[in-house]
Amino acid sequence: QMQLVESGGGLVQPGGSLRLSCAASGRPLSDYAVGWFRQGPGQEREFVSAISWSGGNIRYADSVKGRFTISKDNAKNAVSLQMNNLKPEDTAAYYCAADRWGSGRNNGYDYEYWGQGTQVTVSS
Repeated sequence: QMQLVESGGGLVQPGGSLRLSCAASGRPLSDYAVGWFRQGPGQEREFVSAISWSGGNIRYADSVKGRFTISKDNAKNAVSLQMNNLKPEDTAAYYCAADRWGSGRNNGYDYEYWGQGTQVTVSS
């Protein structure tokens, strides 16, 4: 079993930045691709970004491209999501998830392990 714990969420003004972290335990993240997903109030879960097990393959949703950066530190068993120029529409609970067999897929159903989420609120 793998446990994932997100941190770094909070309240930020539009245009601000946050850095989310996803810490894994129980299994090495070096064997897994990791994705970030988010779910806003009354909305369906949506893909944000993903990174392959090696870090060599990265993808972003169009809505965050150029503003968000995903990175992976296999030595620390952690993944980060740097979020810049945040907008009110980025408000959501953010979840990290681990996928043993993919290389950065954008479908949440492909991910075996999920964290509990961290809330990001962008508001003035």
